[in-house]
Amino acid sequence: MFRPPGPVTVPDGRPLLFLAGSIDMGGAPPWQEEVIKGLADLELAVLNPRRDHWDSSWPQTIEDPRFREQVEWELDGLERADLVAFYFSPTGPAPITLLELGLTARSGRLIVCCPDGYWRKGNVEIVCARFGVPLVGDLGELVREVRSRWRG
Repeated sequence: MFRPPGPVTVPDGRPLLFLAGSIDMGGAPPWQEEVIKGLADLELAVLNPRRDHWDSSWPQTIEDPRFREQVEWELDGLERADLVAFYFSPTGPAPITLLELGLTARSGRLIVCCPDGYWRKGNVEIVCARFGVPLVGDLGELVREVRSRWRG
């Protein structure tokens, strides 16, 4: 598994999965752990953007090198990934996740999990329907869909 700000060096031929989704400055539950555990037996490389030592006092501006490094790590990962698994937690707004969904919706490389209770679920449903993105309702289904895609 790779986390920011570290480099991503994927062994040849190993598929790359990016875990895009709710972090909300550390306020969202650590859903990434559940997904990683559910896929542990697969030979894939996982990009988890949840940084171990995030400091919410960092200015969220292009001029702050730590913040810029985080955002660029995520953008690079979204572009490199063979598959992007999204999770929208009902516990928070996840505005960056919405942005990332918009950036990648047309790629054909997405699976989205959006449980009931997410404040903009309707928007997520419409985007997924428009661009043919598989949409599931819980993390167990997300893991099963990722497994299915990797076997397919």
